[in-house]
Amino acid sequence: MEPIRIMPCLDMKDGRVVKGVNFVNLRDAGDPVENAAFYDEEGADELAMLDIAATLENRKTRLEWVRSVAAVISMPLTVGGGIGSIKDIEMTLEAGADCVSMNSAAVADPELVQRASETCGKDKITVAIDGRRNSEMPSDFEIVVAGGTKGTGKDCGAWATQCEQLGAGALLPTSMDGDGTLAGYDIEFTRMIADAAGLPIIASGGAGELEHFYEAVIKGGAQVLLAASVFHFRTFNIRQVKEYLVGKGLPVAGM
Repeated sequence: MEPIRIMPCLDMKDGRVVKGVNFVNLRDAGDPVENAAFYDEEGADELAMLDIAATLENRKTRLEWVRSVAAVISMPLTVGGGIGSIKDIEMTLEAGADCVSMNSAAVADPELVQRASETCGKDKITVAIDGRRNSEMPSDFEIVVAGGTKGTGKDCGAWATQCEQLGAGALLPTSMDGDGTLAGYDIEFTRMIADAAGLPIIASGGAGELEHFYEAVIKGGAQVLLAASVFHFRTFNIRQVKEYLVGKGLPVAGM
């Protein structure tokens, strides 16, 4: 097993870090640069920064946010939100991101994933899969886009398999049903995505207890553990999570 990596996430809106529940009811979680520097010092392995309003507001990721955050960290930075073309990807990488995360644009134009992988390199391309329960889907999960506001009628499992075939480097599944609830990652959803594609899986959405991180690896098949609320509001720090996982017998990056 590869060492497990911990990835705090900065959900961005109006220049601030925010956190909601089920993609809504947002509350302020501080300054992005201060948060990023804090997590870098704490020993996080990667950082995600997601411009959650970019697609809804029909605009691109604000590159000044990327530059300011990239300037204060030494860990890899994944940036998502409003990325819809090869030019967007290239500009985001030039601004300091190490990887981009695509969701709505990839669903609308799957070939974008292939073009991006061929142009920029597989390791630069993560596809975020936002899903919600829908018993009419073969996998029981439907893809949602535009910040969780629009259903697509498309199956999450089939899309995960297609993303692997198109050349994605990693998948970031987030269950709308679990996001921000602190009730635990949606293990059923995470495992379904992991089984559908032989790619690194970034578990996301719902971590509230130390046990949840362990379950995401053992039951969910994740290699990277993304969390926001528990880190932003100081329920746990990075080292506590890592020490807990080590105590459970898992290999952990930086330990």
